[in-house]
Amino acid sequence: MKQRCPWATNELAIRYHDEEWGVPVHDDVVLFEFLILEGAQAGLSWNTILLKRTRYRIVFDNFDPALVARFGQRKVKQLLADAGIVRNRLKIAAAIQNAKMFLTVQQEFGSFDAYLWRFVDGCPKVNHWRPLKQVPARTTESDAMSKDLIQRGFKFVGSTICYAYMQATGMVNDHLVSCFRHKQVSR
Repeated sequence: MKQRCPWATNELAIRYHDEEWGVPVHDDVVLFEFLILEGAQAGLSWNTILLKRTRYRIVFDNFDPALVARFGQRKVKQLLADAGIVRNRLKIAAAIQNAKMFLTVQQEFGSFDAYLWRFVDGCPKVNHWRPLKQVPARTTESDAMSKDLIQRGFKFVGSTICYAYMQATGMVNDHLVSCFRHKQVSR
């Protein structure tokens, strides 16, 4: 039987853990998706977001930042009425604001990927945690990312959210060393 990180406890979480978590992402659309989902997750469990992810993809136009940036009040009203997503006015407003800032960063750096990966010098940081309690909630890199994103006008990008984002997009490999994915993702 495969040994996994202890947080992967249900079918959806196991699939996410085994296929996505910690794998380096360089696709701007996927980076935008995780930016929105990590912000939506604030104060909630990641399982809640995984359960709502398919609906998010539909109502957020497959996470096309150019489309999301143009969401108006009618769309916001529809989103607030949609039980398939997190119906929080501030998080929805943040998603739209973040789409606008995302496009600005793409213009400045050529891609969001080029901007983002500078925080880890372009290379995933491979950690070697043994118990789950060793895994930090934030780091100096996530602090720097958070500060820079906030200065650029992004919302729901505190250091803890940024660190979860770094884990999700493979900027850091936080699979425990006992997890079968640790070595696979490190390659």
